[in-house]
Amino acid sequence: IYRRHVVATNLRLCFPALDEAARARLARAHFEALGMGIFEVASGYWAPRARLAALGEVCGLEHFDAAAARGRGIILMTAHFTTLEIGAGLLALHRAFHPMQRRNENALFNEVMSAERARRTGGACIDRGDLRGMLRVLRHNGAVWYAPDQDYGAQGTVFVPFFGVAARTITATSRLARMSGAAVLPYWPERLADGRYRVHVLPMLEDFPSGDEGADAARINRLIEDWARRAPEQYYWVHRRFKARPAGEPPVY
Repeated sequence: IYRRHVVATNLRLCFPALDEAARARLARAHFEALGMGIFEVASGYWAPRARLAALGEVCGLEHFDAAAARGRGIILMTAHFTTLEIGAGLLALHRAFHPMQRRNENALFNEVMSAERARRTGGACIDRGDLRGMLRVLRHNGAVWYAPDQDYGAQGTVFVPFFGVAARTITATSRLARMSGAAVLPYWPERLADGRYRVHVLPMLEDFPSGDEGADAARINRLIEDWARRAPEQYYWVHRRFKARPAGEPPVY
């Protein structure tokens, strides 16, 4: 019940132009996508390579190769979609990378997730707090999978718009890019209408970092917002993206 409330609140804030009935339909579609995501995790982890390859395609690998040719590492930046794991599995069929992740409170799930992500992607998992580990991979021209669209606390954050609503957003993307010289390469996974999948790898971000961490964070939010608008039911609306509020603003959940 609480997660339904979170989803309803997020959709009301992010899609104010939709009427109540339309938001209710979108919420139902989102919970259906979450259900499908359970099976997509299994496919992303354990499906034979040929079976996984038959489920979808990866577009834009030339952008990955152009970023790698710079020789300074790749920050493989994505966002939390219900298709996240199967999208990573599809991309890993073509290029290796190191997943960065937050430790799960369930020890068994954390062990399985870490082991299977590492096995599938060809790179050891990096804890999200392990800055040295990330920099070490980047300095050896490796790729680090990275999703900056969740709220992990106040440190190293700014309030910038997401769907027109102030959202506490991490600025670590800028700092990592500045410290390492790595390319920031956006990508996002999408479930298509026919049930197959497409992973969109986009060109590396130009003029990034800009020297203004707030502007960089807002730019990333706009990019993720654009992806979420293209497949709104597939974005991870059960996350309390707006749990922190600027000073003086009331809580929204």
